[in-house]
Amino acid sequence: MTDRIVCQKCIHYFVTWQQSKPHGCKAYGFKSKIIPSVVVKNSSGLPCSFFQLKNPQK
Repeated sequence: MTDRIVCQKCIHYFVTWQQSKPHGCKAYGFKSKIIPSVVVKNSSGLPCSFFQLKNPQK
């Protein structure tokens, strides 16, 4: 089983001011009503390939 991708911990994730599309992904270049990793998984069948932690532990 793979780990779930938490977009809020990714450097590419951002929050928009649009109530209809509050979640955004800079890497894929879109805004959505649902979390971007779910959109990517549903549309491509693959997990997000751009995920990077905001502050990786050293």
